Amino acid sequence: MIHFEWPWLLALLPIPLLVRWLLPARMTVEQAALKVPFLDDFSDTETKAVAQHDKWPLLLASIAWIFLVIACTRPQWLGEPIEQAVSGRDLMMAVDLSGSMEVQDFFINKKPVDRLTAVKWVANDFINRRIGDRIGLILFGTQAYLQAPLTFDRLTVMTLLDEAAIGLAGENTAIGDAIGLAIKRLKNQPVDSRVLILLTDGANTAGEVSPLKAAELAAAEKLKIYTIGVGADEMIVRSFFGSRKVNPSADLDENTMVKIAESTGGRYFRARSADELNNIYMLLDKLEPIEKDKQFFRPRTELFYWSLALALALSGLIGIYKMRRS
Repeated sequence: MIHFEWPWLLALLPIPLLVRWLLPARMTVEQAALKVPFLDDFSDTETKAVAQHDKWPLLLASIAWIFLVIACTRPQWLGEPIEQAVSGRDLMMAVDLSGSMEVQDFFINKKPVDRLTAVKWVANDFINRRIGDRIGLILFGTQAYLQAPLTFDRLTVMTLLDEAAIGLAGENTAIGDAIGLAIKRLKNQPVDSRVLILLTDGANTAGEVSPLKAAELAAAEKLKIYTIGVGADEMIVRSFFGSRKVNPSADLDENTMVKIAESTGGRYFRARSADELNNIYMLLDKLEPIEKDKQFFRPRTELFYWSLALALALSGLIGIYKMRRS
């Protein structure tokens, strides 16, 4: 449909008539007359033709004025309403890429996979459900890196997470630096919407900031942190001497993870399998619900330049006509 942004400007249309009515008419210049005895020989037809030609500039000027006023009202073509993602939460995900994430103690479709593969498999579905939230991605190992800034483009975040590889950020674990980077990226966002989901399978072994100190800074900035400890409690290891049970998550510092979560108003979760990890993300959907209100956007195409171009073209024709007459 056509929409006029400033329809009240249509009130300008009668201005030329008002000007003609209010201002005095131009005085006619009297010239000497030539009297000839054969006046009847001059045809009245030419006089009428000249008078008829003089009406064309006035008609063109009137049409040009109408087009100019229409251009001033800023006509637009409104397209079909498009549902827009609403501004929900600013949710940052921090994923551990240290060397220990290559331990294959998770199962997907009854096949053993490493921890990072399981995280990708579950997290992608979680990201895809967060319609209306801005998602960011931090990858950390020996150092922490911002892989994806806050964005509504969930597909890009999922793609960048899928491309992450173990050891990409180093072999160690800098949990404190990952939290510090999240604080830096979220501190200018609305206070009630700052959320960090931190996923790791070990203890802090690198970085310049301790996890608990970083948690204090996060609490001061009203950043809520949900921590997830990844890794099975027991695993069967086969060797030349037989099979034995080991705890692949012996290095997981659960006490620190709990303190980080509690000090910032979040919660700590333990993911021993892919199903547990998926249940944690489902629970996070309930703890941090997605915005339900819908917003719609109607694309607008500006049309004023068509009316403006026609007005200018008609003005040009009037100018050419006047020049040829003179």
